[in-house]
Amino acid sequence: MPLTFGDTFGDALRADLGSPTEVRSLSSSPRSQVWRVELPAEVRGRPRQAVVKHLVDGPGAAERYAREVAALGIAARSPAPVVPRLLATDPERRLLVLDHLDHHTPAPDWIVHYAESLARLHATAVPEDAGLLPRWQGPGETDIAAFLALAAALGAAVPAGVRDELEALVGRLDRAPGHALLHGDPCPGNDLHTIEGVRFVDFEQASLGSGLMELAYLRIGFPTCWCVTAAAEPLLARAERAYRTAWRAATGSELRVDGLVDACVGWLIRGDALVQRAHRDGTDHLARVPDEDWTWGTASARQRLVHRLGVVGALTAEDPLLGAVHVLTASMRGRMLARWPVLRPVPALRP
Repeated sequence: MPLTFGDTFGDALRADLGSPTEVRSLSSSPRSQVWRVELPAEVRGRPRQAVVKHLVDGPGAAERYAREVAALGIAARSPAPVVPRLLATDPERRLLVLDHLDHHTPAPDWIVHYAESLARLHATAVPEDAGLLPRWQGPGETDIAAFLALAAALGAAVPAGVRDELEALVGRLDRAPGHALLHGDPCPGNDLHTIEGVRFVDFEQASLGSGLMELAYLRIGFPTCWCVTAAAEPLLARAERAYRTAWRAATGSELRVDGLVDACVGWLIRGDALVQRAHRDGTDHLARVPDEDWTWGTASARQRLVHRLGVVGALTAEDPLLGAVHVLTASMRGRMLARWPVLRPVPALRP
């Protein structure tokens, strides 16, 4: 049962920050409660408005809290801020107090500014951070089996060697180099577009790994998110250039993008990327697609899958390691569009 603000904001925080006033509840996921509050203006130069986040009791709550605190600490190293300032914590109550930031309507080319800040966020982690957060986990053999079973159910042409290619892909993703700070759910809504730049919030799923796994969100359509967008190719190219430029400026090194195609294929074969987080419980959601469609946010499961198949089909057209995957994804997409000709493309614009 949700707690009241008074139940969560304890004496230790009141002694540190003062007694909040003007408490206003904000919308949040079922896993948390969030309030906007007014703090005493004279408290050591802290901002007058703050956001208080409480991670409610439930499976994994302590781990999610620890991830968020660790990620915010790492991200705070960025010379150009990419997260709100963490003002205080109460680990016993799983409470965080952060700067309140005013979010403005994103510009039409918001994805470019998003990509710049995402690169800066990724660049804040260093090898010595290993152990502060878990390593990113990619798809596995179960995902391969479910994806190939869907291909068979659709009547798609399954070329020889495709399983070998997918197994090799999974191995490459497991070994992908990098120690970037990954947000874990860098969705529209978890990015605040302020007058000073984009800031990210909600780091409960943060991990360490290759930044390409989240750069891939731009092309594959934000796979863990309620809001799917498919930006036009010129805008995508601008955003990816902006990411590479910001990465170079933050790290002094060039970004290797040869794993970006692998990252997109990895998101394609994950059936749990068709449902919201609460439903990622081991169910084979790909097996549901031939018999039912369901809407999550701005697109249905079949719309999401057709979009991802099209992206991967285009990216693998000349890939020497994924030739069979190219044939399979083109066939699956064709079979889906033939079976469900009224499927619309996913939205091009952010709602």
